[in-house]
Amino acid sequence: MGIQNFPAALQPIIQQGFLEREFEEALRSRLGYRAVADREEFAVGIGETLTKTRAGLKPSVTVPVVPSTNTNLDNGLTPQTFTVEQYTITINHYAATTDLNMVTSRVGIASQFLLNAATNGEQAARSLDELARNALFAAYFGGNTWVRTTLASPGPTVAVDDVRGFQTTFVNGVQTPVGGAASLTVTVGSDAYTLVGTSVDAVNVSTTPGGVSGTLTFSGTVAVVDATMLNTVTAATASAVVRPNARGNTTALQTGDTLTMAALLNAVALLRMNAVPEIDGVFNCYVDPVSARQLFADNDFRQLFTGATSANQAFRKGMINDFLGLRFIPTTEAYVQPHPTLAGAVVRRPIVCGKGALIEGDYAGLAAVDVAPKDSIISVVDGVAMVTREPIDRLQQIIAQSWYWIGGFCTPSDTTTSPTTIPTATNAAFKRAVMIEHIG
Repeated sequence: MGIQNFPAALQPIIQQGFLEREFEEALRSRLGYRAVADREEFAVGIGETLTKTRAGLKPSVTVPVVPSTNTNLDNGLTPQTFTVEQYTITINHYAATTDLNMVTSRVGIASQFLLNAATNGEQAARSLDELARNALFAAYFGGNTWVRTTLASPGPTVAVDDVRGFQTTFVNGVQTPVGGAASLTVTVGSDAYTLVGTSVDAVNVSTTPGGVSGTLTFSGTVAVVDATMLNTVTAATASAVVRPNARGNTTALQTGDTLTMAALLNAVALLRMNAVPEIDGVFNCYVDPVSARQLFADNDFRQLFTGATSANQAFRKGMINDFLGLRFIPTTEAYVQPHPTLAGAVVRRPIVCGKGALIEGDYAGLAAVDVAPKDSIISVVDGVAMVTREPIDRLQQIIAQSWYWIGGFCTPSDTTTSPTTIPTATNAAFKRAVMIEHIG
């Protein structure tokens, strides 16, 4: 479709590029979770799912070769191979549209046209940012939950609030459903048990954002003292979660467990223990306004800036950038939920991310010739396609303004990074971000 098919009042707007600039500005002005994602192009003609392989490291060699074994063709050496792991990214199609009736919107038509474009841009940006947030948190909630119902008597099956992180385990670098030979060590209460199966509830009653309630089945009997309601359940490969006063799970958080500088420093330490790369020299920390406000009330934080030349600037702006190894990024999309057991309390979740914590796959054929014909009005802005369709109704009055995105987000694992290759590394399957839970 060509510009000449649009009403004369709109042709100058499109020709001068006003519409595309309005859309682009809206995309750039919102949120931040998507910014932590490494962008990769998802090639055409390879299906909807792509599996990538990441090579690990070999253990260090600290023992010298024994002279007496340095013989024969192998010189007494045993061949070693590095380990690998895989992660999968799936693309989907997301879109929305709005109509503009030229007759009923005759007054101020140009402004309404641009307003629709800006609104579409904000919607697209917020949608992609929430998709990025959901993918990021889904992995870093994993393996951390609590007992939902106390066992009446010792038994192998325990009901938990969230089974994410317990449904699969890595076998030779491949995510494999838990069961049979693919078991997983899980600590319930104070004791470790071997998990052999996971099931999802028919009706989801999880209180965790994005959580999936269900049951865990172990190879042996679980003691009632361990499987008591609100007791902590943690997988051996669970993602790191930092809570004030070393609380074991979300339900254990109490009034006064606010965000502190110590919690942030612990998160940074965990990332550095796992040798997670920084993002332009620091780690990104996504915080909502209440979390940021609590930080300014922390005594350690205030003492840090006592007498410092940067103190006035720090407190005047109400937010700090690039200090303590962190870059603070305010967001209104952080997960906030009512406390599961403490009436009136709210749980907030800042998250500290390193490079590679999230991967975004953008479909390469987004605006290909067969998808976007030569005469079509399609602009691709930051990976999102904006489509403006001429009026094709009987009265030629209704213009459609739409956007669409074809892609997906995934969180890559780092199971090949272990204490064998990096002595300070943890056993978490996902190591490139650390979530903080606190009351706010």
